Amino acid sequence: MYMRDFSPFYTPFDVGFLGLLLPFVIVVAVAVLILKGFSLWYAARGGQKYWFIALLIVNTLGLLEIVYLLFFRPNAPYGTKSTPSGDSSPVAA
Repeated sequence: MYMRDFSPFYTPFDVGFLGLLLPFVIVVAVAVLILKGFSLWYAARGGQKYWFIALLIVNTLGLLEIVYLLFFRPNAPYGTKSTPSGDSSPVAA
C-alpha cells in the first residue's frame, strides 16, 4: 500500500544544482591551497616577512599568490651565496 509512492530513482544525496557545483568548488579549493602553500614557502625561505603575512591573511582565491609567485618571489636558488662579481657559489654546509 505504501510502496506505490516510492520512486526507484530516489536518492538522499540528490542536491540538484549544488551537486554539480560541489566538484568545482573542491577543485578550486585544492588549487588555492597548493598555490598558498608554495607562495608561503617561497616567502618564508626568502625572508620576505611582509609578503608572508599578507599571503597568510588575505584570501583572494589564489590571485595574490599567483602575482607573488610570478613577479615577487626571490630569483636566487636557496642555499647559494651571491658574490660581488655576480657569480653564485654553493654555500658549504
